[in-house]
Amino acid sequence: MPGKGKGGRGKAASSRKPVSRSTKAGLQFPVGRIARFLKEGRFAERIGSGAPVYLAAALEYLAAEVLELAGNAARDNKKTRIVPRHIQLAIRNDEELNKLLNNTTIASGGVLPNIHVFLLPRKGKGEKL
Repeated sequence: MPGKGKGGRGKAASSRKPVSRSTKAGLQFPVGRIARFLKEGRFAERIGSGAPVYLAAALEYLAAEVLELAGNAARDNKKTRIVPRHIQLAIRNDEELNKLLNNTTIASGGVLPNIHVFLLPRKGKGEKL
């Protein structure tokens, strides 16, 4: 019968394995879970089908960026494990991430190493003890 079904191409619909929206979008973050949170959070009356995919992609990018910079900070300190201190150093040394997370406190993160210029010993001629 012409015009019915796929015409014998591919597998039957009943034997096809379900594919998650995260896999379709090529993401690691869970699109379905984010969609559920958006619906349950009552942020809007209606949520489009592309909104959770876009949000998952944005969150995954931010997480990857922070993890990459924190991994570099850990390697600079000759460590193989990322601890909160490395995340703090990564965020505060990156201009854009620092601007995004400027009001965020990271537990056990510490502060950036910084000595004010006024506290450093003076260098100059004629200096006496």
